[in-house]
Amino acid sequence: MSTQSRQQFPTAEVTDNFLPRDDQSSAAFARFEEERLWPYVWQIACRLEEIPHVGDFVTYEVVDDSIIVVRSSETEVKAFHNVCPHRGRQLTEGCGKARMFKCRFHGWEFDLDGKNALVIDRKDFGDYFSDADIALKPVRVDMWGGFVFINMDPDCEPLADFLAPVDDYCGKFNFQNLRYRYYKTAIMPCNWKTGMGFFNEFYHVQQSHPQLIEHMEDYSASSGFGRHAAMWYDNDSIYPYQRSSRLPPAPKRDVRDHIRGVVTEFHNNLGAMASGRSYRLLEKLDAIPSTLSDFEVLAEWGRIQVEEATKEGAPWPTELTPEYIMESRLDWHVFPNTIYLHGSIDSVIWYRFRPNGHDHDTCIMDVWSLELYGEGQAPPLKRQFFADWKDPAADWGRILVQDFANMLAVRKGMKSRAFNGSLMNPIQEKSVTNFYRSLRQFMNEGPKAGTYQRDRAEALAAE
Repeated sequence: MSTQSRQQFPTAEVTDNFLPRDDQSSAAFARFEEERLWPYVWQIACRLEEIPHVGDFVTYEVVDDSIIVVRSSETEVKAFHNVCPHRGRQLTEGCGKARMFKCRFHGWEFDLDGKNALVIDRKDFGDYFSDADIALKPVRVDMWGGFVFINMDPDCEPLADFLAPVDDYCGKFNFQNLRYRYYKTAIMPCNWKTGMGFFNEFYHVQQSHPQLIEHMEDYSASSGFGRHAAMWYDNDSIYPYQRSSRLPPAPKRDVRDHIRGVVTEFHNNLGAMASGRSYRLLEKLDAIPSTLSDFEVLAEWGRIQVEEATKEGAPWPTELTPEYIMESRLDWHVFPNTIYLHGSIDSVIWYRFRPNGHDHDTCIMDVWSLELYGEGQAPPLKRQFFADWKDPAADWGRILVQDFANMLAVRKGMKSRAFNGSLMNPIQEKSVTNFYRSLRQFMNEGPKAGTYQRDRAEALAAE
């Protein structure tokens, strides 16, 4: 990386207390990302259940790059740049199923391994081109948690190294067994990083989601883990089912009322973070003896859910322990552009944000509700796209609408001549500053800068 590039957006400008305005409002910063981030970073393209059969493919796009992800055999997934090497026509759009990929311009064909299968009038070309010259250009691909990741950099670090330590903290949740409850995509009126900023900290809950703090202690903490980050509710009591300490004092309520309030709100007004199974089981809460302590009630509530999931044939993650669940935190930002909240185990919400082409003031947002279903109970996948996020058909639910209400106002405010940058909470928003620091470091110093160093982290923890 050049000295000039490092000086353009210095990593040191980002501190635990301050974010420069350029990162979210500058067209030059977006161009820098196009050059130094997206071509070199591991990013989620799809989930394996989207390509279950040989020939199933998904087209993943980011800025000007388009990638074909295809199930090339029963046991293998491959990825290729979506461009014919002859005259540059793209081969696929969206998703579908193919026996081979055919260019609709001149008829060249490619098999599912990317090899050229047909060149019309091949004899005309003589020996000018090798088989490699006329094959599709491969893209690095790997899987984790049921997701298919791609990286356009042939020299990139292994996905396992890139993701560390996310798998250490969350691998036992077995995200690969989840299936889509819904898949919604919309064009949002803000930079992709601004959009992510509504989901990678809990500091905003008390203002943006006041209905939640009647049933949740919302004071939080956050920390960076290499280039990734995690957030959690920071309290010494039952996690997190209790009335927020921010509210005026009131008589203590039965913890079952708080469980019921949280599950109902997430199920009905988010469609995630509370499974249909959990919602149906609320009727069994009253059967839990009132003589039990709050922790015992929560343990019994967990036992009821596991029992019902097992009865339905849902593969509940059996390696989870209460200690592992607590250590896994609640919300993870996986660098650079995905965030998930997994606290309810069998219902996870996952966000992915990307630039909307070259328009740095809008972005593409995907919201995935993933659920652990019983055998044969998962609904068919239905991808919904909304060019206008305000389309009533999107049916986002109260919680997301509350977040979206701030997006346009934040984008406009960041362009004010009076705004020099964000004054950050160094405790509850450290996850945010860690992201921006890691982003600049990645682009300034190279793709392996910021990789989590497990030995170093363990040594620091032991001190």
